[in-house]
Amino acid sequence: MNKGKLYLIPTPLGENGMQTIPPYVVAILQNLEVLIAERAKTARHFIKALCPGKSLDLTIYELNKHTPQQEISSFLEAAESGQDIGLMSEAGAPGVADPGAVVVWQAHQRGIEVVPLVGPSSILLALMASGMNGQSFCFHGYLSPKKPALKRI
Repeated sequence: MNKGKLYLIPTPLGENGMQTIPPYVVAILQNLEVLIAERAKTARHFIKALCPGKSLDLTIYELNKHTPQQEISSFLEAAESGQDIGLMSEAGAPGVADPGAVVVWQAHQRGIEVVPLVGPSSILLALMASGMNGQSFCFHGYLSPKKPALKRI
């Protein structure tokens, strides 16, 4: 039996970002019945906005800092059975400063094809707008949203 694919689905950065999602990503999302997302509610909201006619009766596994490690491996069972699945970040690119990286790593370990889709990436957008040399760029993580941590920077 052929394995399904793991599609890495980018999500908008901000309220007005739906125009950054290419039509072929919408077509792929339209056909997925199993998703992995940080929050099911946010994922359903995104799907409803992008694919208005799609049924929201989906299987959505929540992956966040509270998800038990042993539970994560079960998220890929549908792909091992031949069904394509999607991985969505809360905003931006899955797996980049995002808990989805562990799912991508496990998919590679299990021989599941990983397909990154084009869309918004806050890291690249910030680099493009910075005027800095992109050839020697190094990402050390996002700034903390907590004021005491920001004061140390």
